[in-house]
Amino acid sequence: MSSAMSAAKAASDHMRDWFLGTAPGKFVSMGVVSDGSYGAPKDVVFSFPVAVKNGKWEIIQDLPLDDFAKKMLGITGQELEEEKDEAISIIEA
Repeated sequence: MSSAMSAAKAASDHMRDWFLGTAPGKFVSMGVVSDGSYGAPKDVVFSFPVAVKNGKWEIIQDLPLDDFAKKMLGITGQELEEEKDEAISIIEA
């Protein structure tokens, strides 16, 4: 699948899950505004496991993470905070 087709399919799947919801007991990975779950920084868009019902998403809590996953999430969170701070500094300049 081409990268453009892959991106289009991902966008389509995302909208399908958001519009139709997820099956009971199932979740999908979705980029949503962080509430600090899984140690992610608050108020940045971060990919979380979510369940969707009636157009509303809810982050699935307490999934087990190994040490490697925790480390990678921490690195990603730090990068997102740096990018957020840089964007805000440009806006405020």
